Amino acid sequence: MNKDLSLKFGRLIREIRHEKKLSQEELAFRADVHRTYVGMIERGEKNITLENIDKFCKGLEVTMEFVFHKLKDEN
Repeated sequence: MNKDLSLKFGRLIREIRHEKKLSQEELAFRADVHRTYVGMIERGEKNITLENIDKFCKGLEVTMEFVFHKLKDEN
């Protein structure tokens, strides 16, 4: 697992979630994942799958392209 990438991804998800004024619980509901999973992803503790990235993007109402572009810009 690339810990640095997981941390960057988690920070980005948290940033977008805060911009949209969503709680972890609300994002979990919208993304159809467990609430604790959202926290683990935001802290970079888990390696997320493409399927779950898609769920998070749908829950946040952003595209995967947007998320990957933001990640690329961080480097």
